Amino acid sequence: MHFFRFFRSTSALLLAAVCVGPVALAQTSSPATTPAASTAASTADFIVALVNSEPITNSELDLAMRRVTEQLKAQGKPVPPAAQLRQGILERLISDKAQLQYANEYGVRIEDSAVDLAEQNLARQSQVSVEDLHKQAIKEGLSVQALRSQLREQLTLSRLRERDVDGRVKISDQDVDRAIAEQLAANSDPYAQDINLAQLLVAIPEHADAAQVAKLQEQSQQLLQRARAGEDFAALVKQYSGADRTAGGEMGLRRADRYPPPFVRATQDVPVGAVADVLRSPAGFHILKVLTRQAPKQLVRTVVQSRARHILLRPGPQLTQEAALAKLADFRQRILQGKADFQTLARENSQDGSAAQGGDLGWASPGMFVPEFEEVMSHLNEGEISLPMVSRFGVHLIQLIDRRKVELSQRDVREQVRNQLREAKLEETYTNWAKDIRERAFVEFREPPANP
Repeated sequence: MHFFRFFRSTSALLLAAVCVGPVALAQTSSPATTPAASTAASTADFIVALVNSEPITNSELDLAMRRVTEQLKAQGKPVPPAAQLRQGILERLISDKAQLQYANEYGVRIEDSAVDLAEQNLARQSQVSVEDLHKQAIKEGLSVQALRSQLREQLTLSRLRERDVDGRVKISDQDVDRAIAEQLAANSDPYAQDINLAQLLVAIPEHADAAQVAKLQEQSQQLLQRARAGEDFAALVKQYSGADRTAGGEMGLRRADRYPPPFVRATQDVPVGAVADVLRSPAGFHILKVLTRQAPKQLVRTVVQSRARHILLRPGPQLTQEAALAKLADFRQRILQGKADFQTLARENSQDGSAAQGGDLGWASPGMFVPEFEEVMSHLNEGEISLPMVSRFGVHLIQLIDRRKVELSQRDVREQVRNQLREAKLEETYTNWAKDIRERAFVEFREPPANP
């Protein structure tokens, strides 16, 4: 299994600009290229951009493109045209490079212990040991030092976002009240949907006569047919549109009532990824492609709770992590063979407050445990025992006891809505913040070296 798919970072927005749906991507930086090294490098490895004098090389960009392409194919998602994919990934690498420089300038540091934990979690998600993870990295052309450097960079970007972005987002009670009222009223209202449209406008010049208008209408129908035949819509926009040509004519994800009503009516029954019939307006002939359509979020009034028990061992001077993993693996085998009881082993060995209850953690709603613990627990069937897993608290053996669906209280419903609003606001705030750092960076693009 290709372990790079498990990297998670603030760079998850990368493919929003170049493909359908977010994909986790490893930051693919390599050791800085010195002028001498650049001169000696082959023509396949040259500098494509300088970010405040720090290089991004062609080999980095190609590696990132290969990984993203593999991820998209593995997930059954379409791969964008190479030029579009390349430009989107290069912009993301530039943005990440600028953020890392900003973090270094303001003293954001990641402890070795945090990198150790990230490495252990990556190994756990890949279902291999840390030693095997290192072997896999080397096999794929990445040294252990480079792997840890990548993890450190991802942690730096995450911590920077927590420091500079998360604290800016405040959701008031009035915001929650307004959102609940909107959600209750939005069940059948097409204008309450969130949509993202791309536009190609065949503009009608002022004072155009009937013959000119007819010719432009014929041109728009031809362009519509080309788009529906599979030609790249963004390329058609770039060549022919009389409106904004940046980002392939994309107008942005927002509530439908923030689009012109004729646009909403024209695309209301058009599937995502399809192109609507030509729409005439005083400005000209509009060709609209539906990029995204999201139904309004419904109020969540029930939640599935899980009840689990665990055994926690905390590695330390007397117990290495490898020894803890081996010990819990032995416990699991004994329980499965009927030679031991989970609750008894938990009472005798678990190093947390649940030991007295046989490791019982009680009923828990989603989000109550740390993500790495909850991810493993969420994939267990009732009565099933996990493999030993590592969290920031230590090494766990988990058994799922039961699941149930419960009605949320009014307070819980409001908290769910507050979280929805916060997540949306966080993305908007992060996008603006990242754009600001990117714009403040001095970026120089380089052309490929001429062939000798």
